[in-house]
Amino acid sequence: MDRLHAYCAIHAHAFFSSLGRLLRTPFTTVMTVVVLALAIALAAGFYLLVANVQQLTAGIQNSNQISLFLKDSVSDDSGAQLAEKIKKYPTVEQVNVITKQQALAEFRQYSGFGEALDALEKNPLPTVLQVLPVSSLTDAGQLEQLVTSLDKLSAVDFAQMDMQWVKRLQSIMALAQRGVTLLSIILGSAVLFITGNTIRLELHNRRDEVVIAKLVGATDSFIQRPFLYTGFWLGFGSGVAAWLLVTVMMLILHQPMQRLSDLYGGIFDVRYLGFGETSMLWFISAVLGVCGSWIVLKYQLQQLKPE
Repeated sequence: MDRLHAYCAIHAHAFFSSLGRLLRTPFTTVMTVVVLALAIALAAGFYLLVANVQQLTAGIQNSNQISLFLKDSVSDDSGAQLAEKIKKYPTVEQVNVITKQQALAEFRQYSGFGEALDALEKNPLPTVLQVLPVSSLTDAGQLEQLVTSLDKLSAVDFAQMDMQWVKRLQSIMALAQRGVTLLSIILGSAVLFITGNTIRLELHNRRDEVVIAKLVGATDSFIQRPFLYTGFWLGFGSGVAAWLLVTVMMLILHQPMQRLSDLYGGIFDVRYLGFGETSMLWFISAVLGVCGSWIVLKYQLQQLKPE
């Protein structure tokens, strides 16, 4: 039990003494934290931007509507019966029926050819079924299969859906998500190198102290401990600063993004980093700081030998 208390006391001393050393050099510490925070904030900001844009594409189920133009011989009642049948498909969420009269009224309203339509002896427009796939059905291949199966129905003259924009949209979002991953890896590596270089300079400034510690029998793990905690504080502080930067950035962009949302019918709300995302940001930042410190210390302490 005494050994456990001693072990905890050693770590607590290293934990708070490393923070004290950083606070004694505020200018250098702030400069380092700001540089690290900018790198982390850039990755987090890009992630949040993509997350907000994805809300626009989350409404894809309202846009990937399939229009079924029924044959002229199919009556409105038969079309309604077919709609009830299609509603039972596991991949279909909703089916709306546009009767021939409704189609004619819409065409008359929006086409501007009302007088020409009055000259027709009969309504030339067919009954139309608007099929809305389930929200989980967003893959272009699955949508194409559904369109093909509906097009084969005997009462359907042809099925229409513009698949090209769906494929383009999915490709753009996949590219953006991969870009977030690559950018995070690159900037994460930058955080490792910057933290590692900071710890290397700190180790150089305390070289005499480290040499004396080695001469009296201190192990490398004992010597590493305060430097690792320094890396932790740098990483954690940078994560908190990055969160503040991203939050301020989103507050500045909130109004323009809200106007964009209104133009799209208010289909999304501006997203900020949630509790889980913020916790993960701070955790990853701290881990990067510790890892960057450990990599440098592992090499430097092997090279540093008492004469």
